[in-house]
Amino acid sequence: MSGPLDGYRIIEIAGIGPGPFAAMLLSDMGAEVIRVERAGAVRGPAPDAPHGDILRRGRRNIALDLKNPDGVETLLQLVESADALIEGFRPGVMERLGVGPDVCLERNPKLVFGRMTGWGQDGPYALAAGHDINYIALAGALAHYGRAGQPPTPPMNMVGDFGGGGMFLAFGVVCALLEAQKSGEGQVVDTAMVDGTAILMTMFWAFHHMGAHDINRRGENLLDTGAHFYDVYECSDGEYVSLGSIEPQFYAELMRLTGLDGDEEFAAQMDASKWPHLKERLAELFRTKTRDEWCEIMEHTDVCFAPVLRMDEAAQHPHNVERNTFIAPGGVTQPAPAPRFSRTAAEVDRPPAHDGQHTREVLVEWGIDESQVDALIESGAAKQA
Repeated sequence: MSGPLDGYRIIEIAGIGPGPFAAMLLSDMGAEVIRVERAGAVRGPAPDAPHGDILRRGRRNIALDLKNPDGVETLLQLVESADALIEGFRPGVMERLGVGPDVCLERNPKLVFGRMTGWGQDGPYALAAGHDINYIALAGALAHYGRAGQPPTPPMNMVGDFGGGGMFLAFGVVCALLEAQKSGEGQVVDTAMVDGTAILMTMFWAFHHMGAHDINRRGENLLDTGAHFYDVYECSDGEYVSLGSIEPQFYAELMRLTGLDGDEEFAAQMDASKWPHLKERLAELFRTKTRDEWCEIMEHTDVCFAPVLRMDEAAQHPHNVERNTFIAPGGVTQPAPAPRFSRTAAEVDRPPAHDGQHTREVLVEWGIDESQVDALIESGAAKQA
């Protein structure tokens, strides 16, 4: 184990999406994260090949029946020696199972109890079902994604689930762990995707207050594809390139490399009334060459340029290859841990585990007597794949 969180023990109550992502981030940084699955998820012996879900990487996996009192007690015994627990159920579920924050903090007063929901632990929407698209809609983000004259375009589930959710859960847990070192007391971290998404929009709230972003004109502003110098353009081969030539010196470089530096129509860069027409002209120009030809002209310059790459292409691009931005443990290509540390390097030290694959070894290693573990497995309160 390595990384800046080496030595911390974290329990992950199995879920989907942002919870596993947060657990992966913490594990990537060196924390020992144990994923707790439902006993019913174990269907038989663990296959030889790793689980296919890369979000499970780096963690051992145990299976407990949390509807069985012995399974609940086993989890609470693990809590006694953990630094943090993270869960992603709707409000009240952990309490009904008998492993809510009050019970866990009574067992371990220094525990950080991280909670991941879409709407938060309270509020009118708190108990309603939802998904990323709904959370970013209510947070005031979705309305501003999309081109002029078109409906809002959901940005996959990057903003709510992973940016506003999992990333903030990991951040909140680490903040609370740091505070617990000083105070000796744990606390609950209420992470809501609607809250995280809202704070991701802070700069655009600033632009709105300064009159630099018209919230009623989607796709017509500086950074939402309204400007001709901040957009993607199709090339002659059907591939795309991206431009972000905002600053005057970068815009001048764009004009020079496209041969438009003497064109008077392009001289008034920030005249928004001309942006639609100038965008049409740039679109016509970029369709005259392939993506590779534009890369030969603009890569490694100050245009603020990059080719628009698909996932498989990104893994093979020379810049990403040199930085090891993508790794392939076991031959499975995936993003490498980030960010980078000069002394405590983060790494992926385990492949994705199957449900209940490590139940016996983890329970024993975390201090539960072997005979008790045998009894738990025999009764079904715990399950070994």
